[in-house]
Amino acid sequence: MPRRFAVNCSILFTGLPLLDRPAAAKATGFDAVEFWWPWPGEPVPSTAQVDAFCKAVEDAGVRLIGLNFYAGDMPAGERGVLSDPSRTDEFRDSIGTLLYIAERTGVRSFNALYGQRLDGVAPADQDRTATRNIVHAAHQVARLGGTVLIEPLARGLNGAYPLETAAAAVAVVERARAEGAADVRLLFDAFHLTTNGDDLHKAAHEHAASIGHVQIADAPGRGRPGTGGIDFPGLFAVLDDIGYDGWISLEYVDPSPDFTWLEPYRTKDR
Repeated sequence: MPRRFAVNCSILFTGLPLLDRPAAAKATGFDAVEFWWPWPGEPVPSTAQVDAFCKAVEDAGVRLIGLNFYAGDMPAGERGVLSDPSRTDEFRDSIGTLLYIAERTGVRSFNALYGQRLDGVAPADQDRTATRNIVHAAHQVARLGGTVLIEPLARGLNGAYPLETAAAAVAVVERARAEGAADVRLLFDAFHLTTNGDDLHKAAHEHAASIGHVQIADAPGRGRPGTGGIDFPGLFAVLDDIGYDGWISLEYVDPSPDFTWLEPYRTKDR
């Protein structure tokens, strides 16, 4: 069975307007794409904006396989609002837009960035807020058979983001499940985990049952595989070994996207 690769169109094809990127992905041989929240700082974009986004995906003839929940103003440095008690309404208001996109496009995997530690708010209070919001989000997307993903992020690049390892993210997953969340899983990102010192092979084996999605970029640098030190043939072999058969999304920086590195992996039978 060939591995399934998708392109993250929020970080690749950045030389093009956002709505032109699904077509660019299709033109380079991909049938699936994912996006971060397309409207930074806007929890509830206009109907016209949302329809234009969905139409761009539909017209390109690609499948939307992943979408971030609203995560605040990411260009300004924010990495989620789940754990901010003052922004719960903002986060929950955005879910209606996400559900509309899901109904329109069929996307069923949703990345919920946790949020950075806040001055003046006890970490325990932030964690309780995050758990409640994750459970709420999981209940909402469960109506469509959706999955909420929890992602560790690289230290030093994402502010005081508290989830740095696979184990830390899985602990959040387990708390949400204990509170009744229907389907919450780990987003296994090779770049972020390697940057923070996780052993990818060990983490994949230890948390195989919790992995809901995989993203890749090399480290250091967050470039395409082959530009850093990650052993991607070994990583793909480990993913095969644990029985992972989901999407592997290319979430790396490449000003002039070149996917020739991918050919041996895209067609190889597992």
